[in-house]
This record gives sequence, C-alpha cells and structure tokens, in this order.
Amino acid sequence: MADSEATPSIPVLNDFCDHLALERRVSAYTVRNYRAAVEHFVRWMQGRGKWHDDFTAVRPLDVRSYLIEEGRRLARRTLHNHVSGLRAFYLYLRKQGLADSNPFTGVTLPKLSKPLPKFLSKSQMRALLNAPILLWQEGKIGEFEAFRDTLILELLYGGGLRVSELCELNHGQIDLEQGVARVLGKGQKERLCPLGPVATRCLGLFIDRFKLSAEWNVPVVCQRNGRHMDPRQVQKLLKTHLAAAELPLDMTPHKLRHSFATHMLDNGADLRTVQELLGHANLSTTQIYTHVSIARLKEAHKQAHPRA
Repeated sequence: MADSEATPSIPVLNDFCDHLALERRVSAYTVRNYRAAVEHFVRWMQGRGKWHDDFTAVRPLDVRSYLIEEGRRLARRTLHNHVSGLRAFYLYLRKQGLADSNPFTGVTLPKLSKPLPKFLSKSQMRALLNAPILLWQEGKIGEFEAFRDTLILELLYGGGLRVSELCELNHGQIDLEQGVARVLGKGQKERLCPLGPVATRCLGLFIDRFKLSAEWNVPVVCQRNGRHMDPRQVQKLLKTHLAAAELPLDMTPHKLRHSFATHMLDNGADLRTVQELLGHANLSTTQIYTHVSIARLKEAHKQAHPRA
C-alpha cells in the first residue's frame, strides 16, 4: 500500500485540531502542520500494513522504524516538526483518556544545525529605512505608500515585532505618549514593546498627514481602504525597498527582527531584556543572537589583531 494513499477520516484528529485552534489558540499554520504530521504518520503505518484504526496500538518499535525510514527521506527540520505534532497529539489523547502512554516521548532525533540568523548592519538598516521616501521623491511609489511603508519598517525594526503582530496591531494597543505597544504574540501572550521615538513620530505623522482614524479597533498599518494588511503584502513591499537600497533580496520581515535583537546586544542590552522584548518563552531561543555578536567580534579580531 503506497504512502500516498488518502488518509482515512479520523474524528479524534478533528477534535485535536479544534482544541489547538479554540482552546490553546495556536496559529492556523501550527494547526495545519500538526494535522499533516498525524496524517503523514497514519499513511506511513498504512503503507506497511500496521494501521488498525487504533492509535493505542502503535508500539515503540513502530515509532523507531518510522523515524529511521523517514529520517532518510525527510529533512531533519521536517522530521522534528512531525514528531512535535505527534507528541502534542498523543498528549491530547492521554488527557482525554484515549491513550495510556505517549510512544513519541523520549525518542532520539537527529541534531539540528543552528545557522546564525541573517541580519542587516546598522548602515544597511539606515539605507532600507530611507528607501520608501526616496522612491516617493523619485515618483516610483505614492505618498501614502511611502509614509506607511516607512512606518512599517520602523515598527518592525524599532519594536522587534513579528510581521503577524504588526499586521494585527490596532491603535488601541499603542500608547503614543509612552511610546509603547501592547502586543499579542505567540500563544496569545501579551508583552510591552517600546517602539522608540522615531517609530512613534512616524506613526503620528502618518495619522496627521492622511487624516486617518486612530480609534481603538483601527489598524495601525493599513491599506488605502483602511483594512488590515496581510503579512504577504508586507513581505512584497519589503522586497521593493530592499531592491531600491541595493540590499540582499532574501531578507524577510523576520530578519529585521534579527537585526533588532543583534543591534540591541551589540549596544549593551542584556540577554534577559532582549528575551522579554522579543517575547521568547525560553532564553535559549534568544541566545542565538549572542553567537552572532561573538562571531562578529572574532572576525574583527581576526582581521585587526597581529596575533590572529
């Protein structure tokens, strides 16, 4: 039986996905990936004649065989993501009294490489932030887009926001006098993000120049019709400004967040503060940026020191 065979209807999987979306309030992206992980495993079991419509019948030997076989075929990151979804699914089954154990607990997975996050230098960041106004002055984009896009870039870099957080940000979440935003991040966790005086001035100028509403539920960055922007729209406009500033086009909104974190640490911010500003649940997630700073220090030492 081929792995590509359609996955049978699994009512408990639908319940699990509803639980993720409605109770745990995880992103639609995560719900989709966790569903795909369970379905992929069921298809694998089907293909080897091991599926009997019973998740409690899955044995540790089945899991080991799955990891060995799929480890040869899937990227390591994909395999890790599948196991995360399956662990979460079995945890749900146990809480519902539908399983006595979790066969994916404690399994050994191949180590993931941890490439250093890409980021823009301070001079590159200045060029990018100046790009929208320069394009407007050259007649290549409209006035509204120029001031809005400047605001977008300033908020992503000045506040270290995720692009999804930026697109969902309403005026009711911002205190202009204090220059802070109350952001709802991953897992519906709320945090305070200082935006900096430049981003705050950009926001005030954008509102005044285009006579925009700043009511509680109105989006901070919007389309001309006043509606929320989509992350894909932000990604697209970023490419335009990267090209104008002659910067690498593989930079993404998330890499502006990397730039924010790296520049904060370079200028003396402590790791715990940067963790809080980024909304990372674990300090280990933030520590990757210290490796960036160390790598840059070592490179400077190598180039400048006579003993290097």
